Amino acid sequence: MKLSFVIPCYRSENTIETVVQEICDTVATRSGIDYEIVLVNDCSPDGVWQVIKRLAANDNHIKGICLAKNFGQHCALMAGYGQATGDYVISLDDDGQTPASESFKLVDKLEEGFDVVYGYYEHSAQHLFRRFGTWVNKKMAEAIIGQPKTLCTTSFFIMRKFIVEEIVRYPHPFAYISGLVFRATKNLGNVEVQHRRRIEGESGYTIAGLIGLWINGFTAFSVKPLRAATFIGLLCALVGFVAGLYVVYQKFLNPEIPVGYTSMLATLLFVGGMIMLLLGLIGEYVGRIYISINQSPQYVVREWTF
Repeated sequence: MKLSFVIPCYRSENTIETVVQEICDTVATRSGIDYEIVLVNDCSPDGVWQVIKRLAANDNHIKGICLAKNFGQHCALMAGYGQATGDYVISLDDDGQTPASESFKLVDKLEEGFDVVYGYYEHSAQHLFRRFGTWVNKKMAEAIIGQPKTLCTTSFFIMRKFIVEEIVRYPHPFAYISGLVFRATKNLGNVEVQHRRRIEGESGYTIAGLIGLWINGFTAFSVKPLRAATFIGLLCALVGFVAGLYVVYQKFLNPEIPVGYTSMLATLLFVGGMIMLLLGLIGEYVGRIYISINQSPQYVVREWTF
């Protein structure tokens, strides 16, 4: 058996060496296991690439990929998957929060017959903001891209080789790993692992970054938002029609009632706002189609070190 560990690296100059060492120590506990570690520098502003090159020079199990600009965590994972040659591919973080020492929990669970297994945390070490964002993402994924309600997804997961091969066939710049997994298989599992505090630093995701990631995933892998837009449009039209009938009815009953400027303005603002919202949603889809047609790259590799 060969395991591939794929780690996107950003601002992890002082942590990635510890994570790599933990992986090496963990694999050494089980005989008959070959492995490789694919480290993807997502154009980090610190010196992590120099650390990766040093690690790769000292250990032929380590591969390094340096991207030409910051393409985001999911595109960095795609770059790493393209170079992974293992029978099983494990994704984890570069900050030490995901327990590399428990990787064989994922392996053993996968060998029960699953195609993909996610580690989940009974007690999360994330801040309240990130836990809330994770909860919102889970509920939206269940409603829009078909995530099973009993499944907990995290950044620590393992996939069989054929799933990885299917994922890397996706050519567009809006990569969203969970969406690609859910459309490739429904044979998904969970196993509980420990969630640790990061070795140092803070999460690179801001509120804007999380919202952008959600929009990316849900518009790239589902048309349900467009269907919801159609429903909202019909609902607004129905409300407007009923309100119009009510105004006419009131006018017949009380001819002296003046035309309501305030109610008319409120109605126009409501309907106008809904129209702009729905046009923006449609524009998001059209813009992504345009960018994909122009073959915007998913990632660009500046340098390799194997």
